[in-house]
Amino acid sequence: MPFPPLVEPVEHLSAEEQLRTARHAVLAGFGEVGQRRLAAAHVAVVGAGGLGSPVVLALAAAGVGTITILDDDVVEASNLQRQVLHRLADVGRPKVDSAVRAAADLSPETRVEAVRRRVDADSAATLLAGADVVVDGTDTFATRAAVAAACERLGVPLVWGVVQEFHAQVTVLWSAPPVDASPVTLADLYPPDTVGEVPTCAQVGVLGALCLQVGGLMALEAVKLVTGIGEPLLGRVAVIDALRARQTEVPLRAAGATPAATPTTPAPVPHLTPADAATARAAGATILDVREPHETAAGSIPGSVLLPLDTLLADPAAVGDGPVVVVCQRGARALQAARALRDLGVEASVLAGGIEALRPDDALRPEEDPA
Repeated sequence: MPFPPLVEPVEHLSAEEQLRTARHAVLAGFGEVGQRRLAAAHVAVVGAGGLGSPVVLALAAAGVGTITILDDDVVEASNLQRQVLHRLADVGRPKVDSAVRAAADLSPETRVEAVRRRVDADSAATLLAGADVVVDGTDTFATRAAVAAACERLGVPLVWGVVQEFHAQVTVLWSAPPVDASPVTLADLYPPDTVGEVPTCAQVGVLGALCLQVGGLMALEAVKLVTGIGEPLLGRVAVIDALRARQTEVPLRAAGATPAATPTTPAPVPHLTPADAATARAAGATILDVREPHETAAGSIPGSVLLPLDTLLADPAAVGDGPVVVVCQRGARALQAARALRDLGVEASVLAGGIEALRPDDALRPEEDPA
């Protein structure tokens, strides 16, 4: 089933970008609005290797507004058989450098943030905060687990893929999906006690062209989530057998769920415009900002209560009786917090589009933290 789009569209595209993305504009059900949503989106890509390479190329070509690329590695000659971002002249240089260059060559208006740093359990949530979608193209299970855990904590969808030898898998994991969908996490796909020692591609090899197919499919899932078109792979795993040219899918359910189970659909969480949120605050609602401290340091709504999402989820009852308008950077974390509060009977809504949807003349305009 289609999901609501993750981001609000930018007001307009430049004439150059309209020309560059003209073939998107004529797509039925996508059109100019879908393209403007891509321009407003922030996608984080973890890994600039075999899967990250085609993902970055496809997302930049598609016109995604901001792409954060996280990789601490340098290019090796053996990478060039499948990591199509890089060239022979890049050997010995940071992978993020060639990723930035290639993205800029395709889409000059895409803002590329290069982060040459290893993503681990301690850094993942901080490095990925603010992204609308995360795409995991890494090749070790420890890193995949750290990225997945951070996405669960942040409440953002994770496009997850793996390729080895002639086979691949792609799915979408999301701890806080729209109300009509059931959450699915990495532990549902690979329970921690079943993983074992995963061989690397250096040990068993990988068919280079398969990386392009899988990376393209992962980029497509990110585009679908951002724009609200099509049916994302949440609850399904695409399984690819390259040698037999077969792509099948298997269902993926949360641990303990059964096919016969009929989940109760909670009432939708109200999404308020800035004007509606200001009215709610004037009537006594608390503005609750669930961003991380490094985000609120750059500016917060005057009079808002600052409570990071993980702290709130650890004890939602501490928020009180409400009403509450929950705010985050773009809306995904606020939705997760509001659902937790509403489960306790708290009247909670979210600011549609988050802090980034506010204009300078809005009554809720942020102010810098004097500290």
